[in-house]
Amino acid sequence: MASEFRRTKIQAMFDVFDTDGNGFLEEKDFEALATRWSRLPRVAASPELSLRVRGVMMGWWQQLSAAADASRPGRVSMDELMTVVERLPAMAEAVTATADTIFDAVDENGDGRISRDEHQRLVDTWHGRGMATQDVFDRLDQDGDGYLSRAEFALLWTQFWISDDPAEHGNAMCGPVAPAA
Repeated sequence: MASEFRRTKIQAMFDVFDTDGNGFLEEKDFEALATRWSRLPRVAASPELSLRVRGVMMGWWQQLSAAADASRPGRVSMDELMTVVERLPAMAEAVTATADTIFDAVDENGDGRISRDEHQRLVDTWHGRGMATQDVFDRLDQDGDGYLSRAEFALLWTQFWISDDPAEHGNAMCGPVAPAA
Protein backbone atom coordinates (compact mmCIF):
# COMPACT_ATOMS: atom_id res chain seq x y z
CA MET A 1 0.00 0.00 0.00
CA ALA A 2 1.26 3.44 -0.94
CA SER A 3 2.33 5.91 1.69
CA GLU A 4 0.39 9.16 2.12
CA PHE A 5 3.36 10.95 0.55
CA ARG A 6 3.22 8.81 -2.58
CA ARG A 7 -0.54 9.14 -2.81
CA THR A 8 -0.22 12.93 -2.48
CA LYS A 9 2.25 13.26 -5.36
CA ILE A 10 0.24 10.89 -7.58
CA GLN A 11 -2.96 12.76 -6.69
CA ALA A 12 -1.30 15.93 -7.98
CA MET A 13 -0.65 14.19 -11.32
CA PHE A 14 -4.19 12.79 -11.36
CA ASP A 15 -5.56 16.31 -10.91
CA VAL A 16 -3.38 17.61 -13.75
CA PHE A 17 -4.42 14.79 -16.09
CA ASP A 18 -8.14 15.20 -15.26
CA THR A 19 -8.60 18.06 -17.71
CA ASP A 20 -12.31 18.58 -17.09
CA GLY A 21 -12.07 18.14 -13.31
CA ASN A 22 -14.78 15.47 -13.16
CA GLY A 23 -12.82 13.28 -10.74
CA PHE A 24 -12.03 10.58 -13.31
CA LEU A 25 -9.40 10.00 -15.94
CA GLU A 26 -10.84 9.32 -19.36
CA GLU A 27 -9.42 8.69 -22.80
CA LYS A 28 -10.04 12.33 -23.75
CA ASP A 29 -7.78 13.38 -20.87
CA PHE A 30 -4.93 11.34 -22.33
CA GLU A 31 -5.70 12.69 -25.81
CA ALA A 32 -5.31 16.19 -24.33
CA LEU A 33 -2.05 15.17 -22.67
CA ALA A 34 -0.73 13.75 -25.96
CA THR A 35 -1.73 16.98 -27.69
CA ARG A 36 0.15 19.08 -25.12
CA TRP A 37 3.27 16.98 -25.64
CA SER A 38 2.92 17.17 -29.43
CA ARG A 39 3.42 20.94 -29.19
CA LEU A 40 6.97 20.65 -27.89
CA PRO A 41 9.32 21.84 -30.66
CA ARG A 42 11.26 18.59 -31.05
CA VAL A 43 8.07 16.51 -31.06
CA ALA A 44 6.32 18.83 -33.51
CA ALA A 45 9.31 18.61 -35.86
CA SER A 46 9.57 14.81 -35.84
CA PRO A 47 6.70 12.62 -37.02
CA GLU A 48 8.50 9.57 -35.56
CA LEU A 49 8.89 11.16 -32.13
CA SER A 50 5.33 12.46 -32.29
CA LEU A 51 4.06 8.90 -32.86
CA ARG A 52 6.24 7.61 -29.99
CA VAL A 53 4.94 10.26 -27.60
CA ARG A 54 1.35 9.61 -28.57
CA GLY A 55 1.94 5.86 -28.30
CA VAL A 56 3.31 6.23 -24.77
CA MET A 57 0.48 8.46 -23.58
CA MET A 58 -2.24 6.33 -25.09
CA GLY A 59 -0.48 3.13 -23.99
CA TRP A 60 -0.70 4.29 -20.39
CA TRP A 61 -4.36 5.08 -20.95
CA GLN A 62 -4.83 1.46 -22.07
CA GLN A 63 -3.08 0.23 -18.91
CA LEU A 64 -5.29 2.42 -16.75
CA SER A 65 -8.54 1.66 -18.51
CA ALA A 66 -7.86 -2.06 -18.11
CA ALA A 67 -7.82 -1.46 -14.35
CA ALA A 68 -11.11 0.45 -14.40
CA ASP A 69 -14.20 -0.77 -12.61
CA ALA A 70 -16.48 -2.59 -15.07
CA SER A 71 -19.42 -0.53 -13.80
CA ARG A 72 -17.68 2.65 -15.08
CA PRO A 73 -16.01 1.65 -18.35
CA GLY A 74 -13.74 4.34 -19.72
CA ARG A 75 -13.47 6.17 -16.40
CA VAL A 76 -10.52 5.67 -14.05
CA SER A 77 -10.68 6.81 -10.43
CA MET A 78 -7.76 7.87 -8.27
CA ASP A 79 -7.90 4.50 -6.46
CA GLU A 80 -7.71 2.68 -9.79
CA LEU A 81 -4.75 4.83 -10.81
CA MET A 82 -3.05 3.90 -7.54
CA THR A 83 -3.68 0.22 -8.32
CA VAL A 84 -1.67 0.62 -11.53
CA VAL A 85 0.99 2.73 -9.78
CA GLU A 86 1.41 -0.06 -7.22
CA ARG A 87 2.24 -2.41 -10.13
CA LEU A 88 4.93 -0.13 -11.58
CA PRO A 89 7.87 -1.75 -9.76
CA ALA A 90 7.10 -4.92 -11.75
CA MET A 91 6.83 -2.87 -14.95
CA ALA A 92 10.31 -1.33 -14.88
CA GLU A 93 10.79 -1.75 -18.63
CA ALA A 94 7.62 0.24 -19.42
CA VAL A 95 8.58 2.97 -16.94
CA THR A 96 12.07 3.25 -18.47
CA ALA A 97 10.66 3.27 -22.01
CA THR A 98 8.37 6.13 -20.99
CA ALA A 99 11.34 7.98 -19.48
CA ASP A 100 13.29 7.54 -22.74
CA THR A 101 10.45 8.94 -24.82
CA ILE A 102 9.87 11.87 -22.49
CA PHE A 103 13.62 12.55 -22.44
CA ASP A 104 13.71 12.66 -26.26
CA ALA A 105 10.65 14.92 -26.35
CA VAL A 106 12.10 17.39 -23.84
CA ASP A 107 15.71 17.37 -25.12
CA GLU A 108 14.88 20.21 -27.46
CA ASN A 109 18.34 20.65 -28.96
CA GLY A 110 19.07 16.91 -29.15
CA ASP A 111 22.34 17.16 -27.21
CA GLY A 112 21.57 14.11 -25.06
CA ARG A 113 21.04 16.10 -21.86
CA ILE A 114 18.22 17.96 -20.20
CA SER A 115 18.99 21.54 -19.21
CA ARG A 116 17.22 23.58 -16.55
CA ASP A 117 15.08 25.26 -19.25
CA GLU A 118 14.22 21.94 -20.88
CA HIS A 119 13.22 20.52 -17.51
CA GLN A 120 11.02 23.56 -16.94
CA ARG A 121 9.25 22.79 -20.23
CA LEU A 122 8.68 19.22 -19.01
CA VAL A 123 7.02 20.50 -15.84
CA ASP A 124 4.97 23.08 -17.72
CA THR A 125 3.87 20.51 -20.31
CA TRP A 126 2.77 17.98 -17.67
CA HIS A 127 0.79 20.63 -15.86
CA GLY A 128 -0.58 22.28 -18.99
CA ARG A 129 0.51 25.70 -17.77
CA GLY A 130 3.56 27.54 -16.50
CA MET A 131 4.64 26.33 -13.07
CA ALA A 132 6.98 27.86 -10.52
CA THR A 133 9.59 25.22 -9.79
CA GLN A 134 11.78 27.06 -7.27
CA ASP A 135 14.94 24.98 -6.73
CA VAL A 136 13.59 21.71 -8.15
CA PHE A 137 16.22 21.42 -10.89
CA ASP A 138 19.04 21.96 -8.38
CA ARG A 139 17.65 19.08 -6.32
CA LEU A 140 17.46 16.83 -9.39
CA ASP A 141 20.92 17.75 -10.71
CA GLN A 142 22.82 15.92 -8.00
CA ASP A 143 26.23 16.16 -9.68
CA GLY A 144 25.78 19.91 -10.20
CA ASP A 145 26.80 19.92 -13.88
CA GLY A 146 23.72 21.86 -14.97
CA TYR A 147 22.18 18.95 -16.89
CA LEU A 148 20.40 15.64 -16.47
CA SER A 149 21.86 12.80 -18.49
CA ARG A 150 19.59 10.12 -19.90
CA ALA A 151 20.61 7.76 -17.08
CA GLU A 152 20.01 10.41 -14.40
CA PHE A 153 16.66 11.26 -15.97
CA ALA A 154 15.54 7.60 -16.08
CA LEU A 155 16.45 7.10 -12.42
CA LEU A 156 14.65 10.29 -11.36
CA TRP A 157 11.59 9.42 -13.48
CA THR A 158 11.40 5.98 -11.90
CA GLN A 159 11.75 7.46 -8.42
CA PHE A 160 8.90 9.86 -9.13
CA TRP A 161 6.45 7.13 -10.10
CA ILE A 162 7.60 4.41 -7.70
CA SER A 163 9.20 5.92 -4.61
CA ASP A 164 7.51 6.14 -1.23
CA ASP A 165 10.59 7.86 0.24
CA PRO A 166 10.15 11.66 0.45
CA ALA A 167 13.95 12.07 0.55
CA GLU A 168 14.47 10.69 -2.96
CA HIS A 169 15.30 13.46 -5.41
CA GLY A 170 13.14 12.11 -8.25
CA ASN A 171 9.98 12.92 -6.35
CA ALA A 172 10.38 16.47 -7.63
CA MET A 173 10.70 15.41 -11.28
CA CYS A 174 7.33 16.90 -12.27
CA GLY A 175 7.62 19.96 -10.03
CA PRO A 176 7.54 20.69 -6.32
CA VAL A 177 5.71 18.11 -4.25
CA ALA A 178 3.40 19.34 -1.53
CA PRO A 179 3.79 17.58 1.82
CA ALA A 180 1.27 14.82 2.54
CA ALA A 181 -1.80 16.03 4.36
